[in-house]
Amino acid sequence: MNQAATSVDYQVHQPLLARRTSARWMISAFVTTCIVALPVFAVIVLAFSPDENIWPHLIDTTLPRYLENTLALMLGVSAITLILGLSTAWAVTMCEFPGRRLFEWAMLLPFAVPAYVIAYVYTDLLDYAGPVQIALRDWFGWTSAKQYWFPEIRTLGGAILMIGLVLYPYVYLLSRAAFLEQSPSLFSVSRSLGHSAISTFFKVVLPIARPAIAVGLSLVLMETLNDFGTVDFFAVQTLTAGLFDTWMNLGNLGGAAQIATVMLSFVLILVTLERYSRRRQQQFSARDNRQPLHRFQLSRPRQWICIITCALPVIFGFVIPALVLSAYAVEYFEQSWNTTFIRNTLNSLLLSAAAAFTTLILGLTLAYSRRLHDTPGMRVLMRLSSLGYAMPGAVLAVGVIIPLASFDNWVDYWMVEWFGWNSGLLLSGSIFALVFAYTVRFLAVSAGSVESALQKVTPSMDMASRSLGQSPGGTLVHVHLPILRGTLLTAALVVFVDCMKELPATLILRPFNFDTLATYVYQFASDEMLSRTALPALVIVLAGILPIILMSRSIGTSRDTPPA
Repeated sequence: MNQAATSVDYQVHQPLLARRTSARWMISAFVTTCIVALPVFAVIVLAFSPDENIWPHLIDTTLPRYLENTLALMLGVSAITLILGLSTAWAVTMCEFPGRRLFEWAMLLPFAVPAYVIAYVYTDLLDYAGPVQIALRDWFGWTSAKQYWFPEIRTLGGAILMIGLVLYPYVYLLSRAAFLEQSPSLFSVSRSLGHSAISTFFKVVLPIARPAIAVGLSLVLMETLNDFGTVDFFAVQTLTAGLFDTWMNLGNLGGAAQIATVMLSFVLILVTLERYSRRRQQQFSARDNRQPLHRFQLSRPRQWICIITCALPVIFGFVIPALVLSAYAVEYFEQSWNTTFIRNTLNSLLLSAAAAFTTLILGLTLAYSRRLHDTPGMRVLMRLSSLGYAMPGAVLAVGVIIPLASFDNWVDYWMVEWFGWNSGLLLSGSIFALVFAYTVRFLAVSAGSVESALQKVTPSMDMASRSLGQSPGGTLVHVHLPILRGTLLTAALVVFVDCMKELPATLILRPFNFDTLATYVYQFASDEMLSRTALPALVIVLAGILPIILMSRSIGTSRDTPPA
């Protein structure tokens, strides 16, 4: 009788316990979203209620120039990335030519080079005192710059070229994935109607792949808006450079927040346009989208066109910078390998690992909470938690410093009031601010990856686990985590590399006498000492190669593509 009563009691209380446990996940997701979205709202609040309103002064003086240069930079970069990304993605996916398998993953290598690093390299190569112009003067007998014309690298056009060379893989990656998902029957019908590879691309493939291309282009433009190292080194006055100048040189945080709201408006417009461009498009996977693609057989001249088209971005975006950095790193190894370099390397590794772990935990919490509660409210929370990825690093730094500094001031006031002890900057002056900023900025990477992987796990596995008495947390640990192990590792690796390269937020939020590899490179490059930046810059580049190879393999193995 007692056993029967216990069984009935267990059956009654088990659903109640499951509901309470499930509700905890939703509460955790809500709290996480509030914390992550706090910097965005902090920027907006401060922008509309600054201590000193310099908005009229900005409008009358520098803001129009910031806007003009930013728009020109974004338009130029978008043109370069579209041309390079689409042409190379189409070539390696649908055309057969020598070296195609090599270019499939080599096209992503420039992604490992930060834009500010490639800017430093080409400035050293192409300046008046650089090896290129010295060689030209020796060959032609010129003795001064007045005797010949050479393009100036430190211009708006130079910044467009540098940023475009390292960001086109966004468009290439997503475009190639979209091309691989398309049905082979489309290409067969197009060929039967007499269309060439180029004609098929413009009339069949491009309209279908437009949503993926729009996403890639929006990511390119957001990264362009985030760039500070390149535009600062080339003296191009964009909104990001203006934010730094207003905050660091003028000491006006409110004015910086007002510029930050303009940048947020740019991001909002980009996201809106991207969604508007595909509002009426609804696509479904074709039944034969896993069948082998039959690539176009090209004549030898066209094969050479494909080889040159794919080789040039890799050579100028990765090979030349890597060779220059390697040469300098070997030549000046003894001067570069010192305690400062080792300390900054450890700082970068520590911060990146901490941010990767934090984003992984929070991303897993958000994605699994949505799996348990797939409601409109949870979908809104997921989107709000991803706002940080769309925020430029400089804007994010403003949003992080405002609430953390307010908290520090509040704690300091009460510590002095009650104990007569000055607590100082507990959060805003420590590495906590950096880890928090990295987490907010890159949380969308881990959350999106985990959510996408969880959608592929059949709900019957959750039901079976729950029927065996497992709680939602137990189901996550014993069922989902083993399945998601590869996804979690890849997401953590991508976040780790992104944190290694992050410059604007790190420059603003780092504690005193604390540097990372990115800030270390920036400081020496600002002093025109490329030889001292080579080794740390090379470490950053090498760290980015592994996730690139993993991403390329994950896409390339999705479909076998033998020649026709």
